Amino acid sequence: MTDPTQTAALPPGGGRTAQRIRALVHSPSGVAGLVIVLALALLALVSAAGVLPHDAITQDPPARLQGPSAAHWFGTDQFGRDVFARTAAAVSNSMLISITAVALATVVGTVSGIAAGFYRRLPDAIISGVTNVLFAFPPLLLALSLASVLSRNWFTIAAAIALVYVPIFIRVTRGPVLSLREVDYVRAATATGQSRLAIMARHVLPNIMPIVIVQVTLSLSWAVLTEASLSFLGLGTPAPAASLGSMILDARTLVQIAPWTMLAPGALVVALVVGLNLLGDGLRDVLDPRSGDTK
Repeated sequence: MTDPTQTAALPPGGGRTAQRIRALVHSPSGVAGLVIVLALALLALVSAAGVLPHDAITQDPPARLQGPSAAHWFGTDQFGRDVFARTAAAVSNSMLISITAVALATVVGTVSGIAAGFYRRLPDAIISGVTNVLFAFPPLLLALSLASVLSRNWFTIAAAIALVYVPIFIRVTRGPVLSLREVDYVRAATATGQSRLAIMARHVLPNIMPIVIVQVTLSLSWAVLTEASLSFLGLGTPAPAASLGSMILDARTLVQIAPWTMLAPGALVVALVVGLNLLGDGLRDVLDPRSGDTK
């Protein structure tokens, strides 16, 4: 599994979108990851649309702990709730929280990284100092501490996870920006009187977007694990909403008599994380200038 703090290589800029798409299509890991992620995203959308035959909350005590069947594809839990419906809803909640968290981290971290790399001096010292402080905490411990002091709803959980990943995006973007500010076309733009904001928007941001996209996919997989871990520890999405981590927690005492209650959410966590990692690896191969297919 890829380390979330790992940075991708700076890709070449401009005019290679079609070539990169073709390269991704020919990347086994990229295609496999894309198929898995799209399948789970479709499952999440179907659950959110409420078109499944069962919902994730309604209890049916007479049907408790029934095995997989035509009526209940993944069986039922100790309250008679449909495990398939709850797993689909949990995937939907997990993706919502993870996407929101990584989106917040991407915006804040990328803007901060560009500012630190382009302005340097005092902004760089402040942003780098805060980044180093955040990196001093283990990611899960930091997310756990933040989630424990915030009110428990999906957005505050996403915000807590986002803060963990902001320094990763700062470090990923700052280094390339330090190099880009010295290239000829950026110096030429500066000499012609373009503002710093215009230079960052027109010349710096487009050149670092591929590296940010790769980091987004890698961070999403770790955000899924972080959200599941918080739920497993009782600090995730509050009941009765479904969460993969809380479903695994509830199934611990049932694994001997109803193993399907743990297999379903556990398999979906693995599938989602593996799919995102494979997609990230495929994108990194496509966007890395040292990759043979993109030269």
